[in-house]
Amino acid sequence: MKKTVLSFLTSVVIALNGMAADWTSVAISSQVTHVQPMTGLVLWPEEASEQFSKYGEAHALEFSYVAPCKVVKDGVVDGPITYDWSYLENILNDIKSRNHQAVIRFFYEYPGVPMVDNNPGTTGVPEYIKKLSDYKESHKEVKEDGLTYYANWNYGELQRFNKVFFADFAERYDNDPRIAFVEVGFGHWAEYHIYDENGVKIGEDGNFPTKEYQKEFFLHLSSVMKNIPWAISIDAADDEYTDFADDRDLRKLKFGLFDDSFMHEEHEKSSKDGYNEECWETMGKDRWKTGVCGGEISYYDDSDQKNFTKESGMYGLTWKDQSKKYHITFMIANDNPSLNGYKNAARFKECSMMTGYHFVVTKCVTDGTQTKITVKNTGVAPLYKDAYFAIGSTRSKESLRGLLPDASMEVTIDAPLEYSNSGRALSNPVIESDFILDTQTIEYDCNTETSDLQEVVQFDTEEGQRYNLWGEKVSEEYQGWVIINGKKVLNKTK
Repeated sequence: MKKTVLSFLTSVVIALNGMAADWTSVAISSQVTHVQPMTGLVLWPEEASEQFSKYGEAHALEFSYVAPCKVVKDGVVDGPITYDWSYLENILNDIKSRNHQAVIRFFYEYPGVPMVDNNPGTTGVPEYIKKLSDYKESHKEVKEDGLTYYANWNYGELQRFNKVFFADFAERYDNDPRIAFVEVGFGHWAEYHIYDENGVKIGEDGNFPTKEYQKEFFLHLSSVMKNIPWAISIDAADDEYTDFADDRDLRKLKFGLFDDSFMHEEHEKSSKDGYNEECWETMGKDRWKTGVCGGEISYYDDSDQKNFTKESGMYGLTWKDQSKKYHITFMIANDNPSLNGYKNAARFKECSMMTGYHFVVTKCVTDGTQTKITVKNTGVAPLYKDAYFAIGSTRSKESLRGLLPDASMEVTIDAPLEYSNSGRALSNPVIESDFILDTQTIEYDCNTETSDLQEVVQFDTEEGQRYNLWGEKVSEEYQGWVIINGKKVLNKTK
């Protein structure tokens, strides 16, 4: 038996050991060049619109608050609720016009600001409930936040409405690609922020739902929101007001987390405080594996929103490291562009691309009937919605949803991948998802190409025999790169 080692410069790494003879490796050239759908830093619509020419491609998400009352036209106690979704439709369509998706937060209390009507602090409770003679709301001049009215969570119709509303919302929007994520919760800004030191006692006059109702609601929410990943504030870790820290049924739910003061000076336990990090841990160190994680960069200091994108970081921590540590998929950073004089679009994009998933194809083979692709997630978080590799109209059997960082999987497509005589795909496989805009693309890097010298070992080789780049015997008529007597030669068409 004669053994010949052929060293040649190839465009694709091929592992021949264990590969069936009828599977052919195919070279693909592909690169991630954009902020990926459903990831990255987030702006509010007004800022996103005004700075679209500079920052439009530096982010893929926009954030908006929505008060339930804005889409409720009328209702009947214990009966049907009539909606007018045009308010939300306008928000979603506006965001979509910039090729972005929405992160929506529903709220009932927004201190000191006329978010609902022309009056500061009005609740998001529907008008049909407010008109009921026995429905009463409390209000306070909250320290540093302003006049705030509180929904009355002791009221049965409000409890019922809240559940019906989210069921109706999910029925209409659960598969809508304009919505990436939804944030929910109770208290100020739906962030579980009602503090005694602000002069308001939580639970007083029904201003906060009971633990029992919270559990009832979130179990319900999980049952109706099948495809829109939803998140709650890390402040729900406080066991005085909620049961998320200890209740097994609640902890089993696949919800995510948002942190509304991310990266402030005392965010970490290594500082003299560490409240935020402790909340993340209490809510579940592995929650990110099934629930999307995000939030908003801190406003504790005026410089926080400005400085977090600096390569050197702030408070001894960098955005790259913190994004990886907390497996961040999205983060509101609305003031960062303005505080940097609208001159950091490239860096803003770079920081956006440090979040979420990042797919890399490491192997692609086809046998003329099927194609198998090995893909790795080199990002910091999984993809939380279904997406599939596709060739033509045929999608892979397996979804990329849930592929964890540093993990790989093989997907199979019941379609051949056509390639040239040089072994290069004539048309690359694509990643398709019903949950992104038709103007968006989920990209992938392909590292099946290399400029390194590779060795292919053949046994019983024959002098003058031609081999393709995968070590397979070919005829003299084979067009493309071939190996003859240990040399790489381009066999051209006559």
